[in-house]
Amino acid sequence: MDKLLEGKVAYVTGAARGQGRAHAVRLAGLGANLVLLDVVDFIPTIHYPSATSADLDETVRLVEAQGVRALKHVGDVRDQAAQDAAVADAMKEFGRLDIVVANAGIVTLARAWEVTDEQWDEVIGINLTGVWRTIRASVPAILAGGNGGSIILTSSTNGHEGGQNLGHYAASKHGVEGLMKTLANELAGDNIRVNCVAPTNVGTDMMLNPATYRVFRPDLVAPTLEEAKPAFGSYHLLDVAYVDVEDVSNAVEYLATDKSRYVTGTVMSIDCGLSVKYPAG
Repeated sequence: MDKLLEGKVAYVTGAARGQGRAHAVRLAGLGANLVLLDVVDFIPTIHYPSATSADLDETVRLVEAQGVRALKHVGDVRDQAAQDAAVADAMKEFGRLDIVVANAGIVTLARAWEVTDEQWDEVIGINLTGVWRTIRASVPAILAGGNGGSIILTSSTNGHEGGQNLGHYAASKHGVEGLMKTLANELAGDNIRVNCVAPTNVGTDMMLNPATYRVFRPDLVAPTLEEAKPAFGSYHLLDVAYVDVEDVSNAVEYLATDKSRYVTGTVMSIDCGLSVKYPAG
């Protein structure tokens, strides 16, 4: 793999597993040193297992196996002090910050009028406020370097589409896309590019669980993954139920490197044609 990011430093939130781990390992393979943050704690409202300390340690191992350094931080993206500490560590150890992947996110499932206060607050707090706090911590460090940079925010097809049982999640991701567009305007003069990746269903713990299967197959009492797959794929033009984390990392790689040096303010959809099949607006 070409070391397109050699000497650069990337900060990835939600790095313990899933998309965050895949993005961290990909950037490490391109030569970047990594600062990794995840909460590794029980989040009460979610219907799938939380990431663990062992998960984050495995990400560190996989990153360092690429021949670069990894700084591990355990913290909640809603905690500004935790975010500030992670970025301060990057500046202390490496003297720079070039790339931010604000990836941490959760989902819970309920019809919009049945979402609890706790579900609403956690989804909006982690998916939107947590992204803003990531920006608040990291942008001054990128600016201080004077070298430009790339900020990549994880959105979703629900960032520009509707959906069922996802009102709070869709609201958070619509907010992420609005934040990205604003930041792209504010930071262009400093050669800092800001974009979103917006995947459809991704094969991670967030999706591959019995509660999600039941949402997609309400006609069955306890649907299996194989029984849910046709429903997953029914939203797509391409004949696939969900994408792999590496498919999203391909987009992150493009946006993080100079391959996309003139790309800012965009939403890169990895959605198997969902947005064309069900156009928003």
